[in-house]
Amino acid sequence: MAKIDLTEKIKELMYKPQNIRNIGTIAHIDHGKTTFSDNLLARAGMISEDLAGRQLYLDFTEQEQERGITIWAANASMVHEYEGDYYLVNLIDTPGHVDFGGDVTRAMRAVDGAILIVCAVEGVMPQTETVLRQSLRERVKPVLFINKVDRLIKELKLTPQQMQERFKKIIDEVNFLIQKYAEPQFKTKWLVNVEDGSVAFGSALHNWAISVPFMKKTGITFNEIIEHIQKDEVEELAKKAPLHEVVLDMIVKHLPSPKEAQPYRIPKIWKGDIESEVAKDMMDVNPKGKLAAVVTKMIPDPHAGFVATVRIFSGKISKGQVVYLVGQHKEQRVQQVSIYKGPRRIPVDEVTAGNIAGVVGLTDAFAGETVCQPDHIIAPFEEIRHLFEPVVTKAIEPKNPKDLTKLINFLKKLAREDTTIKVKINEETGEYLVSGLGELHIEAKVERVLKEQGLDIITSEPIVVYRETVEKQSPVIEGKSPNKHNKFYFVVEPLEKSVLDAMNNDVIPDNIEVKRKNLELQKLLVDNGMSSEDAKGVILIYNKNVLIDATKGVQYLNEVIEMVKEGFRNVMDEGPLAKEPCVGVKVKLVDAELHEDPVHRGPGQVLPAVRYAIRTGMLKGDATLLEPKQIIRIDVPMESMGSALKLVQNRRGQILEIKEERGASIIIAKVPVSEMFGFNSALKSATEGKGFYSLIDVVFEKLPKELRDPTILKIRKRKGMKEEIPTIEGEE
Repeated sequence: MAKIDLTEKIKELMYKPQNIRNIGTIAHIDHGKTTFSDNLLARAGMISEDLAGRQLYLDFTEQEQERGITIWAANASMVHEYEGDYYLVNLIDTPGHVDFGGDVTRAMRAVDGAILIVCAVEGVMPQTETVLRQSLRERVKPVLFINKVDRLIKELKLTPQQMQERFKKIIDEVNFLIQKYAEPQFKTKWLVNVEDGSVAFGSALHNWAISVPFMKKTGITFNEIIEHIQKDEVEELAKKAPLHEVVLDMIVKHLPSPKEAQPYRIPKIWKGDIESEVAKDMMDVNPKGKLAAVVTKMIPDPHAGFVATVRIFSGKISKGQVVYLVGQHKEQRVQQVSIYKGPRRIPVDEVTAGNIAGVVGLTDAFAGETVCQPDHIIAPFEEIRHLFEPVVTKAIEPKNPKDLTKLINFLKKLAREDTTIKVKINEETGEYLVSGLGELHIEAKVERVLKEQGLDIITSEPIVVYRETVEKQSPVIEGKSPNKHNKFYFVVEPLEKSVLDAMNNDVIPDNIEVKRKNLELQKLLVDNGMSSEDAKGVILIYNKNVLIDATKGVQYLNEVIEMVKEGFRNVMDEGPLAKEPCVGVKVKLVDAELHEDPVHRGPGQVLPAVRYAIRTGMLKGDATLLEPKQIIRIDVPMESMGSALKLVQNRRGQILEIKEERGASIIIAKVPVSEMFGFNSALKSATEGKGFYSLIDVVFEKLPKELRDPTILKIRKRKGMKEEIPTIEGEE
């Protein structure tokens, strides 16, 4: 590329949405994402080409450099020339470790395309599947880069034929996942293919890559590449087949511009009226349209307070402009707008539709916040939801009571930065409870950062979050209001397993209020096994629990129905056994008798009656606890397999599958989260440091009978409740 002023070129290209590519890197941990991103940045003239792959430019926090993993998603913009035209490529490098998957989910909202990086030696791993599934859920189109190809030649000494077989296996597995998780209209359209160049091969560490179109263009052959690697001529190879050129060509050719992507992404990620003016502006990427943008990340900055990473779908954000935060219901003034260059930001006067910007001044925003104009408030974007829910909690308090305000402010800030971390105060004990996706998630994002800020804290042992549910249908339960003038009659029963599975797989929404007839939702519920009578009566789905109005002609019901919903939500948030969240519960309101005078049926009368009836219904429906279990893959040398199996079995684990691949054993197991604490170090010592595990999925299963009561008592004690198993008489 001819020498150009990069900053000026970036500013010019910002106004050409058809020449913009917003992309993210996604991969299993240690498959080479950050090293790969370095190479692209080297090409953009942002770091020395000699250091690319070693500098880990986007791992710019001390903790990331030290742990050797990416914990926060990082942004950078670069310019690439392709077939005589210039393109602006906005890249987000994301973490691969499962505990930081929330950052991947948020980054996928900001981008339109993703480069899936797969290690040629390890192949498709559990986290490869998770991150690909997350990106497809946001309608982000993938291309494939097979990394560490030199290791097949140097270490595994594979023949060209064996290498082709290895590549074919990886491509087939990736395409299988695309067909499994993509929506029907993209299942075949988005498959990756060697011939068209949507698959590239190479070594991020040694700065070279190859694709079929590049081979045709340059005449370089695969045998030449093998020869260079065998002779250790990697620098020469990097000059003949530079990674940045091959990959950036692939990005420009195969990944969509905002102009192409927004028309199909907006109906998925924004639930407002698709016929409205602002929807048309977003689908047209109209820089002169009404402002519609989403915050995908809040980054603390020592000089600017917070920098919000914002994807602008229509309109523009300018310095000094007053914008409206839909979730916070407040206006804020933009102090500075910038574009990214690695960790550096270049201030500009404005950033328009189709771009990813850094915005200073949105101090009250959070990841997932919708930004618009104060005089044109729009429907919010869909909540950015991660595939897995937080399953581990720790109580945190400062050693010095003087630091309490500092701790509270930090935790509030943290919950805005990372929406997969949940923070709440235990009213009874005054402790601050922080929930995350795993032990490492809380350790790296909370404990470690607090220590770096000079805050001494005391943390509890990790706590597991259980779920409450019911096993059978209850009889009709009457709930009377304290003044005895109102009566509600409920039946509680388990939600059909097939409906719950459909919610877990995103087929049916797991949170929706039904204000008027929703035929689409009814059809989904019936197709997945609910009776049409029940489906017609659904008025609320809340955290995978369903409230049904099965009444006929009850007077004044429409005046109290919002309070009935609130009472239902209260019990689903804190079940009757141990105040743990509920899941898979179906509650039917079958009848009610209400006082004609509104004064006698206010919240103080309705809520206690509804809560009592639903709690009692759950207890009569054999309420029980579900415990979270992680389905994990353990990779160990064959000689250590026995030790690894023993470790799983000693922790109430269940072995699902054992297979052998390339001289190593792969164990797929299901282990209760409560038994997973310290698992990583135990596995390392049992396998002399050679074993590692990765998360495939999190499922909730019924707690064994003998553990049910002791677990309930333990949770109740921790929460400062009466240490007794709840009975129907003992409930309020």
